[in-house]
Amino acid sequence: MNVEFTGRHYEVTPTIRKSVETGLTKIRKILGDKFDTKVILAIEKRRHKAEITISPRNGPLVGEAQAGDMKSAVNEALDHLEKQAVKYKTRWRSKKRHDLKKWNGKEAQQDSLPAKVGLGETTETEISLVVHKFPAVAKSTEVHLVRSEDAVALRPMTLEEAIKEAHFRDRDVFVFRDPKGKVMVLHRTRDGKLELIEAP
Repeated sequence: MNVEFTGRHYEVTPTIRKSVETGLTKIRKILGDKFDTKVILAIEKRRHKAEITISPRNGPLVGEAQAGDMKSAVNEALDHLEKQAVKYKTRWRSKKRHDLKKWNGKEAQQDSLPAKVGLGETTETEISLVVHKFPAVAKSTEVHLVRSEDAVALRPMTLEEAIKEAHFRDRDVFVFRDPKGKVMVLHRTRDGKLELIEAP
């Protein structure tokens, strides 16, 4: 059990240390968690103050108390902390159950009894699952434009000439005009084949 004690105008005694650790054992049984604990014990204007902070998974819980002596202050702080731990645990359990019902698609029919099935009959239940969800707006990367005169033919050429030119220039995309003046695009696919795209 990892407990950090801090005394402000107060020296932490072994009896106080033992009573804090005993109270934390009860809380540990409730939460069933490994958590760090910080204990601040202080005396201000003849009032004994105890502040105990534990940090389970979903956020810290704090128990504070003031009393005439330190043992009473520590016990009150532990009582407050124990009540908070019980609330925390029930809230966590109900949220977990609620999420499970939602996932199983049984939120609307929580109290309904299952239908009786006769011998040889089968029942089918429909469960909706989201396998993969794409983001609403695709993230765009910054575009870097570079002018390339190497991928465009300056004179009209036949398809065979354009294929030879694309291979010679080592281009994946090559734009040219055929002898009739129509714009054509040669595109090399990932498997190495050349596609011919005719512009309208």
